[in-house]
Amino acid sequence: MSSMSTPARAWQRMLSGRRLDLLDPTPVDIEIEDIAHGLAFVARWNGQTHGSYPYTVAEHSLLVEEIFARLQPVMPVKWRLAALLHDAPEYVIGDMISPVKAAIGPGYADLDARLRAAIHLRFGLPAELPRSIGQKIKRADRISAWLEATRIAGFSLSEANRLFGPPKTREIDGLELRLREPDITRAAFLNRHAKLLAGT
Repeated sequence: MSSMSTPARAWQRMLSGRRLDLLDPTPVDIEIEDIAHGLAFVARWNGQTHGSYPYTVAEHSLLVEEIFARLQPVMPVKWRLAALLHDAPEYVIGDMISPVKAAIGPGYADLDARLRAAIHLRFGLPAELPRSIGQKIKRADRISAWLEATRIAGFSLSEANRLFGPPKTREIDGLELRLREPDITRAAFLNRHAKLLAGT
């Protein structure tokens, strides 16, 4: 008599009490408090950064939204919200560096896309962003990556320029990288999300 195999668990219990199915995520199981908490504890660059605290995905997301707003000052607020949430799936699946994503293959991208669609729908965004908006957010993301790489992640200017493209001075002038305690970053992320939902 053959034994029945138990399917592998594909859901995660969130601190909000929600049970998020990674294979079939739904907007009703998405809570901004879970996202903010998770991102505030996920380190960018696999934690290989200078400073007393890791540089988290939540801090990166705040910076990308700031850069996006600088590059697109008349863009509707909903697209700034999309910029803030551009890495939101990582509250569940973590921040994998590009070489690891390449090694895993399309499975990671599919998982990311399912989670992203559910998150977008939860907060009134289209499941898939218009291509032009996605490209603009990606530009802000690459500028943030260049800043992080050169200021805290140990990359040389030539390496960062080759990998991310050199930003213009006006695009980065006055920008600050913040390495803070997770609870402070979490509160900042929640505050910014609330303001964007309110249209400011």
